[in-house]
Amino acid sequence: MSAAETSLHPTEPVYRLQQGDREVILIGTAHISQASADLVTEMIQKEQPDTVCVELCNTRYQTLLNPDAWKKTDIVQVIKQKRTFVLFLNFMLSSIQRRMAKDMNVTPGLEMQAAIDEAKAQNAEVATIDREVRTTLQRVWGLMGFWTKMKLFNQILLGLFEEEEDVSEAHIEALKEKGALEMLLQEMGDQLPGVKERLIDERDLYMVEKIRQAPGQKLLAVVGAGHVPGMMKHWNDTTIDMNELDRLPNPSPWTTLLKWAIPLVVMVLLVAGFLKGDPSTALARGMNGIIGWIVVNGGLAALGALIAFGHPLTIIASFIAAPITSLNPLIGVGYVSGLVEALVRRPTVEAFEDLPEAILTAKGWWNNQVTRILLVFILSSVGSSIGTFVGYGWLIDNVFGK
Repeated sequence: MSAAETSLHPTEPVYRLQQGDREVILIGTAHISQASADLVTEMIQKEQPDTVCVELCNTRYQTLLNPDAWKKTDIVQVIKQKRTFVLFLNFMLSSIQRRMAKDMNVTPGLEMQAAIDEAKAQNAEVATIDREVRTTLQRVWGLMGFWTKMKLFNQILLGLFEEEEDVSEAHIEALKEKGALEMLLQEMGDQLPGVKERLIDERDLYMVEKIRQAPGQKLLAVVGAGHVPGMMKHWNDTTIDMNELDRLPNPSPWTTLLKWAIPLVVMVLLVAGFLKGDPSTALARGMNGIIGWIVVNGGLAALGALIAFGHPLTIIASFIAAPITSLNPLIGVGYVSGLVEALVRRPTVEAFEDLPEAILTAKGWWNNQVTRILLVFILSSVGSSIGTFVGYGWLIDNVFGK
């Protein structure tokens, strides 16, 4: 295989490449740009490819084909399958891109939609070449430690209140270059080690290999401009391990150890409160430790649910569940609080229909039934996590303090 060195377009990265006896036209686009959409349409009409490859995973492709399908989402099943945070991040990605698109008066993903529509008009096949967004998020998430995840939560929540600010031209250009996924995690990860590799470099490799697997003798691929240099760099790579690129990360031994060690230490400290010192005060000291643990952990989880405007039953459930779930590495309080909120305030069809507008503003996030469930999940989890560390200090002081 060989890659062309000169772009076919005066201002946009458009390259004619060879892949054995096949021809590939690689177009780098701005993710929010009418000009890019027009260029894609023009190039498909001109080149008449057998297959049009788009920088979409199958999930996002199906969403474009059937934009109303998500209205049938069963939020209870999402929580039970522990996909709540992934759904939350997807909504945040959509929120960022929709804000920028609204500022520029265009439709998010316009150039991908144009590619699909024109491919069908020309009777060309459509091939999705990007990795599933859930896999990418989970691979990036696996790089983050506890405090980095807390920072991510904090930055996400702060970002909900930025809708009143004017979007700078530089920010728009950055989004056009990188896309919403890259922008969100770069801003919130702040140069995390390995993030670029999993977020950009791996997907460059992935898309190169998916183009190789696509049918037809003449192909046209539409990708974000930020991916073009990496794809050109790896165009001649002979072996790309797709199984490795699709593999979900296993938790590190240290993470697993910590998940079990913290509850174990807390249990030891709770028991130690009943055993240490004068037997006449041991019962009071032990009960003081238990009450402190419940009040701090449960109270902060309940406060998180309250801030999210959770139902009174959700707030109570958060208070009761947090001290228990904090001692169980297999389940978090967010699972309980989110499930209760979803059951007592099951979202209506209207709530799902309102989502595209709701995620654009902080008020919308708190008022919409769907996004409120996600906020309950996130904020009660954050509250319980903080409560675990505060309660841990409380228990140490209760056992070893004067």
